[in-house]
Amino acid sequence: MRLASPKWGSTTYALLLLSLLLTACSGDAGVAPASLPERAGMVSPADGATIPSAQSTGTNAADGASIPPAQTPGSSSVIPSAQSSGSSADNMIPSNNDQEKPPIQTEASLVAVGDIMVHSPQLPGYYDASADTYDFSPWFKLVKPILKQGDWVFGNLETPLAGEDLKYSGYPRFNAPTELAGTLQDTGFQILSTANNHTLDRGFVGLTRTLHNLRDNGLVPVGTNESTTDAKRLVIEERNGIKLGFLAYTYSTNGIPIPKDHPYAVNMIDVPAMTEDIAKLRQAGADAIVVSVHDGIEYQRMPNDSQRSVAKQLIEAGADIILGSHPHVVQPYETIEVQDPLRPDGVRRGFVIYSLGNFISNQKDDWKDVGVILQLKLTKTTDSNGKSWTEWSDVQTTPTYVITRMIAKNKHYTIVPLSVALANRSSKTWTEAEYSKMNELLEGITHHLQSLAGDISAD
Repeated sequence: MRLASPKWGSTTYALLLLSLLLTACSGDAGVAPASLPERAGMVSPADGATIPSAQSTGTNAADGASIPPAQTPGSSSVIPSAQSSGSSADNMIPSNNDQEKPPIQTEASLVAVGDIMVHSPQLPGYYDASADTYDFSPWFKLVKPILKQGDWVFGNLETPLAGEDLKYSGYPRFNAPTELAGTLQDTGFQILSTANNHTLDRGFVGLTRTLHNLRDNGLVPVGTNESTTDAKRLVIEERNGIKLGFLAYTYSTNGIPIPKDHPYAVNMIDVPAMTEDIAKLRQAGADAIVVSVHDGIEYQRMPNDSQRSVAKQLIEAGADIILGSHPHVVQPYETIEVQDPLRPDGVRRGFVIYSLGNFISNQKDDWKDVGVILQLKLTKTTDSNGKSWTEWSDVQTTPTYVITRMIAKNKHYTIVPLSVALANRSSKTWTEAEYSKMNELLEGITHHLQSLAGDISAD
C-alpha cells in the first residue's frame, strides 16, 4: 500500500523531516548531550538554559542573545573533559588546594642544669702531673648520656676560667682551670650563663679570658660582654626550625664594682632593661625566650617574693622559660599564665624554676649536694595562614646527687642521676647506705619540685 504524500511544499517537507531526524538523534528533550558536560557555576539544561561554550560570556537564551555553538570549527574554544579543572566533578569534590592545610609542627628539647662550681678541694684529684693538665670528665660520666639528649643544653658556669697565672682558687673568689671548658663541651653543654655573683672574681681581664676560653671550645656564653659590640649581640640558637633566644642576668657581683670604663661587662637584674632585651630578641625572630636569673637567698629552699615578682614580670614581658640559680639548693617550679592575643586561645604559659641547685660543687648536706636536670619539649606550630607560635610541654626532672669519696687522700666526685642509679640498684658501685640515701633524696626533691606546680595567672 502506498501512502499519500503530504500536501506541503517540498521545502516545508524537507524542514519537517530534518526536524524529526534531529529530535531522534538528540534523545530526550531537556537532557544535555553526553559530549557536553556541565561547567562550574553554569545552569544545566534541565533548568531551561543552554550550556555555554568555553568562551561563552555567560549570556543565556532567556536574555534573547544568541548562544555560541559548543565548538565552532576553527575557533579556539575547548569543551572541558570530565577530568579538567572546570568539570562538575572537580567542583562537587573540593581539591586539596581548596582544603585548609593542617598545621605544621616541629619539636626540639631544652636541657638545663644549675650551678657548675669548682671549689679548691675539687682540683687535686683531677690533676695529671705528667701531662700538667686537668681532666674533669669523671664528674660528668653518668649524666653525660642525659645531657646529650638535648637539642639545647644550658648551665650556669659559676667560676671564671681565667688561666693559671691568675691563680686557681675556690671560695670566696673563684678561678678554675681552662680545661673545664673543653670538658663541658664534650659532656654536651652548648650555652652557658656567665652572669653571676662570681663573674668578676678575677676582674675584667678574668671575664674576657673566660669568654675567649668558652668560645674557643665551641661554647656560647651569655650574660657578660667584653665590648660594646659584644653587649649588642643577640644569642638565638636554632634547632629543628625553632629559634630559641637566651638572656642571663645577676643580682650582684659580690661587691666587686663593674669597671667604669666597661659598664657593659655584666648584665644586671633590671626589669625595664630586661624587658627591652626580650623585645629585641622577639624582633630578631626568636620563637621563644629563655632567661637565666641569678637571684634569691642562698640555701633557702623556697623562692622569695622578689624572685617571684621578677619572674612574673619577665613572663608578662614575653619570656617563656625562667631558669633560676644562686640559692645552691633546688627550689620548685611553677607555671605563670599571661594574656596573649597572638595565641590561638589568648593565653601564653610561662615556665619558671626558681633554682636548679648545685650541679657540681664541694658543698655537702642540707640539700646542697642535690641538683636537677630539667628537660622541656618545645613545639613550634605553623598554621595554614603562616602564623606560628611556640609552646613548652612535657616537663621532666632528673634529680642529681654529688657523691664524694676520698681516694689516695684526694676527694673524687661523681654526679649521680638518682632515678637511673636506683633503677640499677644491683650495681656494686655504691653501698646499701648510699642507695638508701639516694632514695630518700629522690623522694624528697621530687615532691619539693612540684610543691608550687599549680598554675597561677598574672594580673
